[in-house]
Amino acid sequence: MEMHFDQHISRQFNEDLESLKTEMLEMGGKVTRQVADSVEALASADSELAEKVLVVEEEIDRAEMELDEHATLIIAKRQPAASDLRMVMSVIRIARDLERVGDEASKIAKMAIALTDEGTAPRGYTEIRHIANAVRKMLNDSLDAYTRFDVKSAMETLAEDEQVDMDYRSAVREMITYMMEDPRSISRVMNVLWTLRSLERIGDHAKNICEQVVYLVQGADIRHGNEQNLR
Repeated sequence: MEMHFDQHISRQFNEDLESLKTEMLEMGGKVTRQVADSVEALASADSELAEKVLVVEEEIDRAEMELDEHATLIIAKRQPAASDLRMVMSVIRIARDLERVGDEASKIAKMAIALTDEGTAPRGYTEIRHIANAVRKMLNDSLDAYTRFDVKSAMETLAEDEQVDMDYRSAVREMITYMMEDPRSISRVMNVLWTLRSLERIGDHAKNICEQVVYLVQGADIRHGNEQNLR
């Protein structure tokens, strides 16, 4: 799907909007790598990689602040309307979700360090990898849908969150049963449960990005299950 924004007298305005979008997508690429690295650090007991994730998280925080400042400046100087305003607002909202995905990746990295220090690989790694692959795909696909202004792809990706939620609940039940059978495993398995929770939240943030694609292209707000606003 191709989306045409208003033609502007100022070429600089067009360049500002394109620069804003590029900044957000670059931030998205960095965050996606954070998720992959945090899960790999946990699965391979690589505390050095986990520490790297924590360092890069500070860069992501700065990127969100800079992007927010850039967007605010565009609104103040250009006073965008219609599709241009939706572009700026969607970038601000997506950057917020990406920053929170980065926070969740940092939590997973901290769990990786804790589990590495304990020295014993607990059960739950299979479930972690499975859900991690699903939410990473959702995150990649949501950003790709934004790049292409593709509402159909965004809605398909959004629907995948339901399966992620089901897999998460199933994994949690299995881990709780395991802890009941072996109380000595409680400390280790709790770290696995927190990791699973972080992955489930990453899926939620990818879903939010899909909702912003719909908002950008159609001007429809489908947050909180309001799909009836979709045209």
